[in-house]
Amino acid sequence: MRGVIAAGAYIPRGRLDRSEITATFGKGGGSGTRSVASYDEDTTTMGAEAARCVLRDSTNFDADSLWFATSSPAYLEKTNAAAIHAALRLPRSVGALDLGGAIRSGIGALRTALNSRGTTLVVASDMRDGLVTSMDEAAGGDGASAVLVGDDSAGPVIAEYIGSGVVTDEILERWRIPGGRRSRTWEERFSEAAYAPLIDQAFADALADSAISADDIDHLIMTGLHQRAVSRNRRRLGVDDAKVADDLSRSIGNTGTAHPTLLLAATLEHAEPGETIMVMMLADGVEVIVLRATEAITAHKSAISVETQLTQAAPISYGKFLSWRGRVDIEPPNRPAPNRPSAAAAHRRADWKFGFVGTRDRSSGMIHMPPARVSQKGGAVDDMEEAPMADAAGTIASFTIDKLVYSPSPPVVFAVVDFDGGGRAPIELTDVEPDEVRIGDRVEPTFRRLFTSDEIHNYFWKVRPLRTSATDEDR
Repeated sequence: MRGVIAAGAYIPRGRLDRSEITATFGKGGGSGTRSVASYDEDTTTMGAEAARCVLRDSTNFDADSLWFATSSPAYLEKTNAAAIHAALRLPRSVGALDLGGAIRSGIGALRTALNSRGTTLVVASDMRDGLVTSMDEAAGGDGASAVLVGDDSAGPVIAEYIGSGVVTDEILERWRIPGGRRSRTWEERFSEAAYAPLIDQAFADALADSAISADDIDHLIMTGLHQRAVSRNRRRLGVDDAKVADDLSRSIGNTGTAHPTLLLAATLEHAEPGETIMVMMLADGVEVIVLRATEAITAHKSAISVETQLTQAAPISYGKFLSWRGRVDIEPPNRPAPNRPSAAAAHRRADWKFGFVGTRDRSSGMIHMPPARVSQKGGAVDDMEEAPMADAAGTIASFTIDKLVYSPSPPVVFAVVDFDGGGRAPIELTDVEPDEVRIGDRVEPTFRRLFTSDEIHNYFWKVRPLRTSATDEDR
């Protein structure tokens, strides 16, 4: 049996109320909210967080490949998947590839993995942008998703892959040139009409390949960046409206490359054994994947569910959104910008920088953050073992609010954190307002971007308020 072994998603904490756009410019916006990546997030960091949601509880992860798909890469030419690979501390034998550039690449990577051999972690991430007051700005959203694909020999398959349908066509309905900040679209009626026969064909092929009928579909996920083409053509499929999954457009918006697999992760959270799930994506043709939930799905649990992340949100002002997106420049702190990070130093300290791995003195058990050769307790030299800290929650022992240090979004909150099981480190807080921080607050590590200098992204770890599902115990 081959299919989905685990799935998860990451949705940034920030939410922009679309009505603020209308209130500011007198047009655009709309109702509901959209998810907003923080100033220290990009598609790479969000992809790493989604993958951590999938792998956090895995004790024996053994994959052949990590595939990363995005239409908004942090780097061109350099492999973005390599940073995710490092943050997850995967073996060097695990290949890491970028499969991106187009909205279709996310679901295409998933279908390819399902039709391949071995075990593959498929990660998709996107940050949706557009001109101020545009539909893309309001209807877009930021987020990431991850799906672990393999045979039942690699782990219990929670959703068996039973078929697919694929149709490709050259449709000039959405495009963006390299370096462009906005997508352009053709007239809506053209896209609606152009997609109609493609949807019919892909849907029919998927039903035939899966040996099911439209009535057998329990959950239909249908998405694409052209909402009119999606909503009006969905009716022609003959699937009951009650079986259509919420596209989350009113709460987080459309996360582009990540959206079909993000909706799949959300659907798998409440799917029952034996239920059939169809995922359909409209982008330069149509991709359809059909899965059937197995008995193993009853034991499936992501580190933090999509449902919980939808509720654990915080409002972001439109001004802050525009600043974070580089649409407006705010007065920076009166301090020089940081120097570019050293490639050699980053490579030497990769386990600490990307994996957040300290050292533990074997004789005393003391954890050192950052790693050390000489123990602070007892003075033992070179008698250390690795101490992975990325999944360790902690407690704020002390903190300070710095309004002078350089930051893309001042002020900066620095805290001294005592980590569960040992280890203390001074570290920056994120996803929190300065006046909300208290000594004793519970926090957890998160992979972020400290700054960008000379076009080099300086990735490291920060801590954020502990995010747990309502049923989770405090880690």
